[in-house]
Amino acid sequence: MVHRPDHWVAWLPHRTRTLLFSVVFLPLPLALIAASPAGQDSPTVCEQCVTAETFLTQKLAIWQKRLKLEDWDIGLKLVHPNELKPKTLGNIHWDSDKKRANIKVLSPLDFKLAFPEALKDMEFTVVHELIHLQLSSLPRNEASRSAEEKAVNTLTDALLSLDRKDSDAK
Repeated sequence: MVHRPDHWVAWLPHRTRTLLFSVVFLPLPLALIAASPAGQDSPTVCEQCVTAETFLTQKLAIWQKRLKLEDWDIGLKLVHPNELKPKTLGNIHWDSDKKRANIKVLSPLDFKLAFPEALKDMEFTVVHELIHLQLSSLPRNEASRSAEEKAVNTLTDALLSLDRKDSDAK
C-alpha cells in the first residue's frame, strides 16, 4: 500500500509539510535502513515507500525553489503503473489560476531497478515534471509536444548532472 505523504497532514501549509518531512521523518527511514541486518541487501517494502516519499518531498522542495516555483502549492504522490499512461514514470496536472499542481511518480515497488537507482530515477521524474510546469505558460499543441518532451529531458539531464557533480565535489 502506498501512503500519500499529505493524507493525514493536509491541513498543514505546503512549506510546513515539506519542512516537517525533511527534518522529522527523513532520519527515521535512513536509520532503519542503516540498522538493517547485514544479510538484508535492500530495505523492506514499507521502508522503501517511506524513504522514497520523504526523499522526494525533500527533493521537491529543493527543485521547486531552484526553478522559481515557490508560489505554487505542489503535491506529490507515489502511484502504481495503472494510474499512469503506458511507458511513463510520472505526470503532472496543474491549475494555473490556483497555482496548484500534483505530481504522480511511479512507486519504488514498481521499478525494475535497485532501490538507490530507482530513487535517482524518481528524482529525475520530479524535476522533469517541474520543468513542464515552468514551461506551462508557453503555447502548446500536439505538434510541439514531442519537441517539448525532448527539450524537457535535455534540461532535466543537464540540471541533475550539475547537481550531482556539485554533490560529489563536496
